[in-house]
Amino acid sequence: MTVLSVCVFCGARPGKNPRYSEDATAVGEMLAQNGWRLVYGAGDVGLMGATARAAQNAGGDTFGVIPVHLMSLEVGKTDLTHLVVTETMHERKKVMYMNSDAIVVLPGGAGSLDEFFEVLTWRQIGLHAKPIFLLNTEGYWAPLMQLMDHVVDQGFADESLKDFMQAVDSVQDLIIALRAALS
Repeated sequence: MTVLSVCVFCGARPGKNPRYSEDATAVGEMLAQNGWRLVYGAGDVGLMGATARAAQNAGGDTFGVIPVHLMSLEVGKTDLTHLVVTETMHERKKVMYMNSDAIVVLPGGAGSLDEFFEVLTWRQIGLHAKPIFLLNTEGYWAPLMQLMDHVVDQGFADESLKDFMQAVDSVQDLIIALRAALS
């Protein structure tokens, strides 16, 4: 039996809204309950840590990838099912992407945006067809979706760009979307 893996990009900080951590915890639990492996940035801080601890506590398989220079800053979580330590950030993203069947982006900062835009660009130029989901906790990603509309409206991308990602408003909606995408 092949285990399906979901890559979760998210903040190394918890953010100001407690709902971000609540949803991160719910995502970790949901992945484990569905038998999906969590692939993530291997940090034990912020939303990353909340997602991983929840997946572990629910009996889930965890696959973390962290560059050596972030081991102390992001408190590299060494009790994961699998831990890969890379040399560079780019290598981290590549290993995470290559070991996943779908991508989920929770609230986060510049690093999460970098990860999102890299996999979105790879999808846009035909390097993969993996589904990309934005968990839009309390409208967090609404400005990003407006930016995507603006990019298309201004002629810098085809309308199809918006088809390569799907925003979902709740963890329950995410479960439904992932089940449909991974079946």
